[in-house]
Amino acid sequence: MAIDNSNDVAWIPCSGCVGCSSTVFNTVKSSTFKSLGCGAPQCKLVPNPICGGRKCTWNTTYGSSTILTSLAKDTIALSMDPVPSYAFGCIQKATGSSVPPQGLLGFGRGPLSFLSQSQNLYKSTFSYCLPSFRTLNFSGSLRLGPVGQPLRIKTTPLLKNPRRSSLYYVNLVGIRVGRKIVDIPRSALAFNPTTGAGTIFDSGTVFTRLVAPAYIAVRDEFRKRVGSAIVSSLGGFDTCYTGPIVAPTITFMFSGMNVTMPPENLLIHSTAGATTCLAMAAAPDNVNSVLNVIASMQQQNHRILFDEPNSRLGVARENCS
Repeated sequence: MAIDNSNDVAWIPCSGCVGCSSTVFNTVKSSTFKSLGCGAPQCKLVPNPICGGRKCTWNTTYGSSTILTSLAKDTIALSMDPVPSYAFGCIQKATGSSVPPQGLLGFGRGPLSFLSQSQNLYKSTFSYCLPSFRTLNFSGSLRLGPVGQPLRIKTTPLLKNPRRSSLYYVNLVGIRVGRKIVDIPRSALAFNPTTGAGTIFDSGTVFTRLVAPAYIAVRDEFRKRVGSAIVSSLGGFDTCYTGPIVAPTITFMFSGMNVTMPPENLLIHSTAGATTCLAMAAAPDNVNSVLNVIASMQQQNHRILFDEPNSRLGVARENCS
């Protein structure tokens, strides 16, 4: 399954699904599988449940996809640890190409997430190390529970935002390009529970997105540091170069923790290899326009620790490629 820490509910393509890949979970073969109706307490936790028939169903959008899901429960196991009566969504119909064909496991902070439903086992604590997307043999790791987590790790407090309670918010106080702290309006970084503004760590977004004024400030200083090379754009990236460049580091400054990104976390190269781009962009012009997202490419080769009981998020360099 794909892991997404900005989602809560798990979705699994189930038998009879229209628009799913050929690999589906045959619910008939599981003696512990049970559909959940509208009277189930979990049905109150899904967004806008539809209660026409006996099943509790709902529609969700994920990226460019729309999915119709019905609520069910079964025993699930990661490695050898069973989690009985795990509530998840059985995908009945899917359109678009954004839904991971193998299903999705939500690692957010809401009541239906894996963290909440496996709390007895793993104490709402996990970490992962994402390898570089350039590695041929995928070798990232997910560690569940407080045992075996790094003891020496820089941390920053986790913030709770009632408007978007599933997300892992942190306090980003500044950004440094090379040695210079760039001039960013405070409002672009400020945490605001009313609007949902602030900064999150998200494994389901590929490239870091910064609120427009913050992105422009970072991008302009980055271009200045690179020097007189000609800047072009490619796809969604507006700071690209043909030919070799010496890129400055970028440091994200959080409360109590600085994280400096080396070039491998900042630059993406075109397939042909001739073009190099700064792998960040301005936040999209939608509900997420007020959100700074530290995304998976910027998290590569770092151990990212989510410690909900102690309300902290940790980052340590680790080569997991």
